[in-house]
Amino acid sequence: MFMKIKKVLDTALEWLVMVVVGVLVLDVLWQVFTRKVLNDPSKWTEETAIFLLIWVSLLGAAVAMNRGAHLGIDYFTGKLSIRNRVATEVFVFAAVGLFSLYVMVIGGCQLVAITFYYNQLSPVWGIQMGYVYLAVPLSGLFMTFYSIIGLIERISELKKKQFDESLHVSESAGGLD
Repeated sequence: MFMKIKKVLDTALEWLVMVVVGVLVLDVLWQVFTRKVLNDPSKWTEETAIFLLIWVSLLGAAVAMNRGAHLGIDYFTGKLSIRNRVATEVFVFAAVGLFSLYVMVIGGCQLVAITFYYNQLSPVWGIQMGYVYLAVPLSGLFMTFYSIIGLIERISELKKKQFDESLHVSESAGGLD
């Protein structure tokens, strides 16, 4: 049941990112067309592109986290034993999860609330900026969720490695008798 819900969330998030990227491409193409061909640049396309870029970058980061596609330096971790490599991944997932929770979710919700409270409007569209900033806590929720899943998977993998190592030691000790 949990994996089914996760799959639905993954698919919805990926489709949302694809749609936002598509709209961003169309927006930028229209901006270039109106500037270069019509010699009358559109006033709303730049602001729209900025807002869409905020959403696609933050939600795209959550998609990348789910896929394990974030940039990382594998040089040092590649030299570690499997046990130490998995332990390092546990630390990284815990750190990313805590950052996502405290900074992006809690801090992002405060940012959105303050922005709505002060009724901050975008200059061109006149929409409340709180809607734009909702990308921060939403992305933080997904990143916290994916961090918890990664943490659980790595901890269970770490326990399995300990079990495998103890089993291996028991078998080799038994073979010496």
